[in-house]
Amino acid sequence: MKLLNKILIGAGMIAAAALTSCEDGLTTPVQSSFDAEKVFANYTLAEYNVFGIYEVFGHTNCHRGRYLPWYGFNTDIELYNSTKADEKSSIARYSSTATNGQLNLANGPYNELMGGIERANLAIQGIRDYGNPAENADMAALLGEALCARALLYTELLKAYGEVPARFEPISAETIYINKSDKDVIYKQLLADLEEAFGYMAWPGKSAVTATTDRPSLAFAKGLYARLCLMASGYSLRPDEGTVGTGNAGTVRLSNDPDLQKEVLYPKALAALKDVIENSGLSLMDYEQLWKEFNNMDIAAGKEVIYVIPSSDTRGRWNYTFAIRTDGNPEWTSGPTSSRGGTAGPVPTLYWKYEKEDVRRDLSCVNWKWVLGPDGKKNVQALAGPNDWYFGKFRLEWQTKVPYNGGNDDGIKPIYMRYADILLMAAEIANDPACGARDEQFAKDCLLKVRQRAYKGNEGMATAYVNGLSGQEAVFNAIVDERAFEFVGEMLRKQDLIRWNLLKTKMDESKAELKAWMDNAGNDFGPAVWYRYAADGSLETYGYHEKITTSAAPEGEGWECYKDSKGVVSTYFKFTSEDKETGAEVQSASAQEKLDSFYDIDPDTRQWWPIPEATLVNSQGTLFNDYGF
Repeated sequence: MKLLNKILIGAGMIAAAALTSCEDGLTTPVQSSFDAEKVFANYTLAEYNVFGIYEVFGHTNCHRGRYLPWYGFNTDIELYNSTKADEKSSIARYSSTATNGQLNLANGPYNELMGGIERANLAIQGIRDYGNPAENADMAALLGEALCARALLYTELLKAYGEVPARFEPISAETIYINKSDKDVIYKQLLADLEEAFGYMAWPGKSAVTATTDRPSLAFAKGLYARLCLMASGYSLRPDEGTVGTGNAGTVRLSNDPDLQKEVLYPKALAALKDVIENSGLSLMDYEQLWKEFNNMDIAAGKEVIYVIPSSDTRGRWNYTFAIRTDGNPEWTSGPTSSRGGTAGPVPTLYWKYEKEDVRRDLSCVNWKWVLGPDGKKNVQALAGPNDWYFGKFRLEWQTKVPYNGGNDDGIKPIYMRYADILLMAAEIANDPACGARDEQFAKDCLLKVRQRAYKGNEGMATAYVNGLSGQEAVFNAIVDERAFEFVGEMLRKQDLIRWNLLKTKMDESKAELKAWMDNAGNDFGPAVWYRYAADGSLETYGYHEKITTSAAPEGEGWECYKDSKGVVSTYFKFTSEDKETGAEVQSASAQEKLDSFYDIDPDTRQWWPIPEATLVNSQGTLFNDYGF
């Protein structure tokens, strides 16, 4: 039976077990319901309950249709592509409100994630009470998985909402309505949970449970532990001490908790990461093959991907949202006017920050899209325009195992963690003297592994670059850049920038770079971009990869010059228009809209989404937003 079928069964089993978990008077006994002891003393039934924890990810308004399509941008490297002012764009532009129609839902991501945490609490308590994990290794493994699943759900809440209620026991009459807790309380519990789970879990591919990446392994538990250590010890927007849940606007600061300082957490995190590096059997893959396997739904454990968000082969909306744009493509959409993908993409200037030898450049930053071909049946590639860039890692055309059928779901299981992140987290921590003794060589070795994979065929360039780094600041800045190059489009950047206290700083830098590029595009590039189609139908371009400034056609046959919507040969990278009154060249409206789309409100004051109004109203006056909402 597939995991998602078991998840659906598990959701029902948890609901049944929940009937016996609350105090008398809260529920009416149902004759057919399962007794908690019968459920959690039986491995199969207990496993179904653990599967049920993940079921919330597939709900329409949780990760499937609200969290994943909206969490993670805008940043200095990723932008929502639409410049239209509406409720959707306000989420990306840091101006969302508690009444935002995309998130203010009774079954929205906040409530669904909290519901998943209640399922995890029930499973953890049930296995502890009746599963005998101290003597039953299989039950212990389930306990470790449940602890890890709860940490995953809480990590998602902390990333999106900042301070949230701390719930680590099943809900009772006394705890139905509670206010938010200082997130330090949650961090410490999650870290303790994961430390316990380490003793129960297996490495990837070393057990039936860890054979696939849609169930957590020891490598994921240790990677998540390190990620939480970095979050907990890093910067974030926090209410003033002792004012959580009072409406306090807060400031961006470090934790005051002595247990969550870098000096305490970094040595533990580095030890966990080194264990993964030395003992997990994981390794980096060829970069293009990595993304072809991702789009082909390969979830076999033991390679680079460590964990994916589970969904069935006909559920989920990742490629539907983020794949290279398709406009009116009947090959894999529902009709000639149907469009998919391209909701967000890389900031245009990121492309030229890559060196041409970096294989990640053309796989990560794509300036073409699919359009309906002249035969009305087949899709062809076409230039997308200077403002619209897409994540080339995500491609509907690479879905062959379960081809995309054009509906609202694509089955893609988004990557949550991969081995490259383990290496770069280890590099960052080892480079910091807070881990006890700064180890620059180890940090550079980890960085080099990622860099050399990216410079396939030109590994010497990667070696020379890394060897040329010296000192903590230089190595740190290189890691900041490398995480951008490596993970663009994977929605890790926002949390990275928050914990580094670089969110607004880096976004402002990126916006200024984009404006400078737009102002000078006519000097940086020739008056035209040339294109032709290769024998396999793929689009070849000339005129912007290497910033060619000549107007001469390239050598070879079949090249055509870019034409505007009127069919006239036109400058491709043009961001100015003539002022009708003065005749002077001014920033075009579309270019200005792109520049304005980074944020509406200072992102450092809007690092989190507000808890939705519907949830606040139903909290009986016990739950409040902070951060000035």
